This record gives sequence, C-alpha cells and structure tokens, in this order.
Amino acid sequence: MQEIIGLNSYIHDKKDMAQNKTTENDLSVTDFLNTIPDENKKADCFNLSDIITKTTGFKAKMWGTAIVGFGSYHYKYESGREGDAPLFGFSPRKDAIALYFSSRFNNREELLAKFGKHKTAKACVYVKKMSDIDVEVLKQMVTNSVAWISSLYP
Repeated sequence: MQEIIGLNSYIHDKKDMAQNKTTENDLSVTDFLNTIPDENKKADCFNLSDIITKTTGFKAKMWGTAIVGFGSYHYKYESGREGDAPLFGFSPRKDAIALYFSSRFNNREELLAKFGKHKTAKACVYVKKMSDIDVEVLKQMVTNSVAWISSLYP
C-alpha cells in the first residue's frame, strides 16, 4: 500500500509540474516559414510577419514548433497555473492562417465586422489569404489586442 501511495504522490507532483509545450525558443522563423509548401501562403506569412513586426515593434520568434509569436507576457491564473505566451501570434495551418488575438479587446466585434473574409473561434481568427482581409484593420486589431493583454498582465 505504501508504494501505491508513493506512486500516486509522484504522479500528482509530476502533473503539477507540467510545463507548456509552446514556449519561446531559438528556432528560425525564416526556416519555419520556408517549410510552407503553398507558395502563396508562404508569401502571405512572410508579409504578415513583417506587418506584425512593424505594428508591434517586436521581432518574430518561434513558440513551439509551429507558432510565430511577437512579444511575450507572463500570466498567472487563480488556480496557480502560470506561464509565458506571445502577445500576438500566428500559425500557418493546412486550411488557413490562424491569428492568435486576445479573446477580448477594445472594439473587437466592430473591427472583425470590417476585417474581411475570416472565421473565428474563441481567441483565434482564421484567414485563407492576406488579400481577403483589410490590413489596416488587422493592424488596429493587433494593437488593441496587445494593449488589452498588456493591461491585464503588466
């Protein structure tokens, strides 16, 4: 019985120490984007990276193996779980480019209404190609999202 209790304690401690898999690293953003097989999506992602860098002032960095992130913040939930995340990020997926905004930010719904062709999930906005969206609206959404997150996690 003692061994089972010890094992349960060990497993519980390991769960508590679980780390985020999606962390900032030194992998090359350029190398990652160059692996995108669709040439149009690849060009769109390089363009998007340049736009976000100019809009935020943050250099593109890899987060995990498939997310390009800009800036970072440290969060801590009431549960005690904490970690780091990019202030804004995107990932080229098979069917679309996933844009990772805050799920809430100033004028979110109004800006999304003017954004162009897209789909939304809780915090993600999916676009097929950059020509489907209004880049000026994108810049405002990124600015507002980064400001919102920064106000929550100074």
